[in-house]
Amino acid sequence: MTSTGKAMIARAAFAMTVAAGFLAPAAVGPAGAAEWIMASGYPEENFLTKNVRLFIDDVAQKSDGALTIDLQPNDSLIKIDSIKRAVQSGQIPIGEIRLGIYGNEDPMYVLGGLPFIAPTYDDAWDLKDAQKPYFDKIFDEAGMKVLFYQPWPGQGFYTSFPVESLDDFKGVKLRIYSTATQKMGELLGFQATVLPFAEIPQAFSTGLIDALFTSPQTGIDIQAWDYTKHFTDTGAIYSKNAVIVSKAAWDELDEKTQGVILEAAKEAEARAWTMSKEVNDDQQKMLADNGMTVGIAPEPVIARMKEIGKVMLADWEATASPEALAALKPYFEKRGME
Repeated sequence: MTSTGKAMIARAAFAMTVAAGFLAPAAVGPAGAAEWIMASGYPEENFLTKNVRLFIDDVAQKSDGALTIDLQPNDSLIKIDSIKRAVQSGQIPIGEIRLGIYGNEDPMYVLGGLPFIAPTYDDAWDLKDAQKPYFDKIFDEAGMKVLFYQPWPGQGFYTSFPVESLDDFKGVKLRIYSTATQKMGELLGFQATVLPFAEIPQAFSTGLIDALFTSPQTGIDIQAWDYTKHFTDTGAIYSKNAVIVSKAAWDELDEKTQGVILEAAKEAEARAWTMSKEVNDDQQKMLADNGMTVGIAPEPVIARMKEIGKVMLADWEATASPEALAALKPYFEKRGME
């Protein structure tokens, strides 16, 4: 048997063990204590993972051990695009998801990924608040609960060439991370392909992609300087992750422990925005320190992305439900988007 086959069997066995452990009472900690397994798609060095670790520590400490959470990061337990289904089905009680992955389920998931719809951290926070009641409802109906949201830093292009005009994008094979950014990439002239984070290095090595549109954080996570030479910052998009929990697991907790989790989640969400802001400049410096040329996108590129954002928003409004449109109306009106 090949090493790949052995790894797949081991992973499947571990997943079955996790599922069995979730269904059985945990025998650790004080009497009645619970232990949850959590899946995430990002490495330990990622600031999102670091923030989740702080959240987990807060829960364990403030609940006096009534709940402990064992985080399995970096796609080590469940790949990121399968985490939502794993939580919903009860395979695991808690996980971190990237909202933009689920645009085929509801247009609301991709709204934050449209260029220049929420192009600053303050806008991203306001959009999160506007979306929250809608997401609370659809997750509740699906047997889940959102605990908190985490924003990615602003996005940019990783290329082997300097970005000087829109013509530079024509025919370049671009990896993006959602259906929304795929459409944006195509409208900019790229051949855009949606790929999970973990598949980026192989995609570069096989020639499937030549460039990325993503955050400085992701560029560092995959050591983008091994594949590209330039990072061209656009800001434009501050997309979000969400930490979600199964309602079945949630309902098994006592009210005191639930309150501890909610308070820790509130603190984790505020901290996530601060951490994202703080790491952005440091991460761009790290890209430069590793030999990349870091710069700002030229005005014609920014102008075209703003035009595309307006087109994509019109398309989004045509497919969104009346409830989604009503939820976002104050946000759009405040920013002159209607």
